[in-house]
Amino acid sequence: MTQPRRYLVLSLLSALVAAGLWYGMRPAPSVTSPTVSYNYAQALELAHNGQPGAARVLYQQLARTDLSDSRRAGLHAELPNYPSPQALKLADADLLHPSPLVREAAIQSIVGLVPNAQRTLLLGPLLDDAEQRVRFAAANALLGLSPDEQGLYFAPLQQVIDEYERALITQPDNPQAQGQLARLYLHEGQLDKAQDALEKVTALEPDNLKAVVAQVELLEKRGQSDQARQLLARQLEKHPDSAYLQHALGIWLLNHDQTEYALLGLAKAVELEPDNSDYRYKLAVALHDLEQLEAAQRQLEELLLRQPANRKARVLLINYWKQAGQLQNVQVLLAQLEQQNPDDPALQQGL
Repeated sequence: MTQPRRYLVLSLLSALVAAGLWYGMRPAPSVTSPTVSYNYAQALELAHNGQPGAARVLYQQLARTDLSDSRRAGLHAELPNYPSPQALKLADADLLHPSPLVREAAIQSIVGLVPNAQRTLLLGPLLDDAEQRVRFAAANALLGLSPDEQGLYFAPLQQVIDEYERALITQPDNPQAQGQLARLYLHEGQLDKAQDALEKVTALEPDNLKAVVAQVELLEKRGQSDQARQLLARQLEKHPDSAYLQHALGIWLLNHDQTEYALLGLAKAVELEPDNSDYRYKLAVALHDLEQLEAAQRQLEELLLRQPANRKARVLLINYWKQAGQLQNVQVLLAQLEQQNPDDPALQQGL
């Protein structure tokens, strides 16, 4: 581990531990982590469903040395819902795992566990990974950060992005590769090149809706908002039951300060894909912004019924209940969070 990375991990761990000192003085919670042993499948199910003791059994499985690479990667998919010093330690350790698959999975865990600026020093060293796929995964994880957040790794990141672009250019008949290439060009402001890549995607897959939304973003960057709106309207006429396009319309309207109209698109997306947590979460936030607090709470409650492990939604709902002065509901949600993960920083910070 490089020295900057080591300092960052130590500082993150120290901060979390210090924040939790008061918690360590408390009596043990009424519902403790299970004392029985869980196998991999049971532990994964426990974590995925947000059951009591989920964090502890998830950590226990990640501490094993006999898991297959695919199983280890599967555990990392659940880890961001259970943050703690131990979770960060486990994810950081797997950034050095021999398997590229596990290193990629650990990158995604770090993205979910660590704020942007602090993420860079943890993931930056992987820009020099021996495996190209890992370098590209690290670059994708850092792509949206500002130059200041990229810090010392700004130049290495640009080198990997250039390498990534060259690799994608060699796949002109692959719509996924061309779509990713367009994303990179949009990020760099190379709009003409982005347009060329999107045209290739459309030629290969005329109904590729991700390319449509990328085209909307490109038009916005060109200052052609009317054309962007018209493109969305035309595509929605062709695909009225596309939750993806309905959500994109809602986001476009939000970005243009048309929140009331945006609710229609966001709500339609949730209706079409009721299990999509991202769509429902965004709808809840939009409702809250319009001071429809009860409606926002209902959306988050429904989200948690469908996905009890969704920490992001749980923390937001706790904040909404606090705003409404419903402290009994706050206590219920906090108790459930404590049962899932007694070392959650939100508990230790007195959320």
